[in-house]
Amino acid sequence: MSELDQVKEYLQALQSRIVAELEELDGNATFRRDTWARPDGGGGLSCVLSNGGIFEQAGVGFSHVFGDKMPPSATKNRPELAGRSFQAVGVSLVIHPLNPYVPTTHANFRFFTAGNDSDDESAWWFGGGFDLTPYYAFEEDVIHWHQAARAVCSPFGDDLYARYKQWCDDYFFLKHRNETRGVGGLFFDDVNDPGFEKSFAFLQAAGDSFLPAYRSIVKKRKDHPYGERQREFQLYRRGRYVEFNLIYDRGTIFGLQSGGRTESILMSLPPRVRWEYDWEPEAGTPEARLYTDFLRPRDWLGDEEVAAIE
Repeated sequence: MSELDQVKEYLQALQSRIVAELEELDGNATFRRDTWARPDGGGGLSCVLSNGGIFEQAGVGFSHVFGDKMPPSATKNRPELAGRSFQAVGVSLVIHPLNPYVPTTHANFRFFTAGNDSDDESAWWFGGGFDLTPYYAFEEDVIHWHQAARAVCSPFGDDLYARYKQWCDDYFFLKHRNETRGVGGLFFDDVNDPGFEKSFAFLQAAGDSFLPAYRSIVKKRKDHPYGERQREFQLYRRGRYVEFNLIYDRGTIFGLQSGGRTESILMSLPPRVRWEYDWEPEAGTPEARLYTDFLRPRDWLGDEEVAAIE
């Protein structure tokens, strides 16, 4: 089995596992499954859950696309690969819960190859990560999230968590708002230095750890009471999510530039959202605390006295 086929088999199985576990966790809704083909090569499977008991919308997509010329977004940091043939396989997901006390989350796990296997100058790399976007945040949830991220990285190098945590903070940053999108997690790209086996093992560790870490938070917060105020704030903050995905997100840009299926690319957007001109939270409120205490890079594991979620 080729290296690409090994990764593809794992990612397809990961998508199936995540879909099945989210359906079980939600308890009310099931995923719609759409198989699609890309005219220029490849296709995928988009799975979307809507109007569930816990999840207002969840999208889990698998894609395998290929072509004769790399899209500009894929060669921005690798200009030497411009004009080369490519293959890209990945799983990308976004979960938008109904309850404002349950955070939104995103994850992506992908593998790129550029050039032919017989080409001495062929290149490959892994990328991905996961991040958390709360609306009403709890420190113990964020610490738990980052403990899971550190556990992914620790077997592969003492410095990886700090590097990929910083990369996540830098990447999921809305420059025009001067705030982070959420509380971070891991972001990595161009992973190939350890060789294929170790790089692939790291991707699998990240992929296997994502849902257990998120599921613990969902179970703890899903029944938290809320009212119209909390719901309106959630919809307002979802606007930031839309802004990031349409302005900065590499996956969105790559998908559109490579001729991917638009509905599958934009399934990451929330089903309901609102904007309000020049709105600011009132000082001392839980809404203001999100801005002052959470929407900035922090060393979340510098003080682990807060008990982690079991």
